[in-house]
Amino acid sequence: QVQLVESGGGLVQAGGSLRLSCAASVNIFSINAMGWYRQAPGKERELVAAITGGSIINYADSVKGRFTFSRDNAKNTWYLQMNSLKPEDTAVYYCNANKIEYGMIYDYWGQGTQVTVSS
Repeated sequence: QVQLVESGGGLVQAGGSLRLSCAASVNIFSINAMGWYRQAPGKERELVAAITGGSIINYADSVKGRFTFSRDNAKNTWYLQMNSLKPEDTAVYYCNANKIEYGMIYDYWGQGTQVTVSS
């Protein structure tokens, strides 16, 4: 089992910044892939940024150049730095961990944190 605790959401004006954090209850090196997803009202959950293979980071086209994924291995925590926020970034943001256990792949999700960008 992996527990993920998110923090850092909130209300910000367009052009502002926020940093989301996701703290895992296990050693970060035991996680196969980790990332951030978001879900806006009436829309499907979508990938924002994810790291696989230890170092390959994929970003959604809509956030490239504005959002940055990073991690602190010592704290078993990863982050999403969001700059130049736009109203269309408003969504509930979820962190995700993909872990292989006993030959099975499991997905774990954080509780979600609301990000609201006002125009």
